[in-house]
Amino acid sequence: MKLMRVGEAGGEKPALLDADGKIRDLSGHVADIGGEAITPAGLAKIAAIDPKSLPEIAPGRIGACVAGTGKFICIGLNYSDHAAETGATVPPEPIIFMKATSAIVGPNDNVIIPRGSEKTDWEVELGVVIGKTAKYVTEAEALDYVAGYCVSNDVSERAFQTERSGQWTKGKSCDTFGPIGPWLVTKDEIPEPQNLGMWLTVNGQKMQNGSSKTMVYGVAFLVSYLSQFMSLHAGDVISTGTPPGVGMGLKPPRYLKAGDVVELSIEGLGTQKQTFVADR
Repeated sequence: MKLMRVGEAGGEKPALLDADGKIRDLSGHVADIGGEAITPAGLAKIAAIDPKSLPEIAPGRIGACVAGTGKFICIGLNYSDHAAETGATVPPEPIIFMKATSAIVGPNDNVIIPRGSEKTDWEVELGVVIGKTAKYVTEAEALDYVAGYCVSNDVSERAFQTERSGQWTKGKSCDTFGPIGPWLVTKDEIPEPQNLGMWLTVNGQKMQNGSSKTMVYGVAFLVSYLSQFMSLHAGDVISTGTPPGVGMGLKPPRYLKAGDVVELSIEGLGTQKQTFVADR
């Protein structure tokens, strides 16, 4: 299933995309796409509904594909070819940092370049949405705790991230720096998350063209690994790292400015498109 949230910010309706590409209203059955609705029982309930029995919603703004995210966890330097382009060594264990949940926006919403930024960058990433509480789970059982997958743009301000001392979080958490969606695609539609093509363009120019097969630490490992340190809950999102082609890795580096348009996609998970604008 392709689950989504449609409507103005703060007033989104839960919906699904049917086989004909029509948006169907789920608000008569679930309160939102998140929490109980994306547990195994909740997804089974939605799957049992005949999509044609649901009211059709006219296309409009698409919100973030999951509501009520408690943790937005990101993995750094998780693609061997991306680590190489930045001159970094592949870490012996995953690099973990948090992105503020206040950064989450819809997949096609404008992204605001923060005041003082000169190094705002792009990162197409595979997002993993947790579907039930995971604590101390093994790698073999880890995917049982995944509700599905989505496209994530881990927008980053590199000077804030690496030149201002302290942790990466402040370069990752600016308002609007977390577009996710357009859909939460349930895991039954993505049987092999480690072989998904992904790409990103800036003003129509292809910048990233990679695959999740070059991830150092795969989805199952990451879910298991993170669950050793913290409980993961339904609606939590893990952004799993980016392939090469980010602005900071270019020679010379290239960063985003107001008016730039970024488009990104992952195989089977849909496409995002954002215009970058200056903060007021």
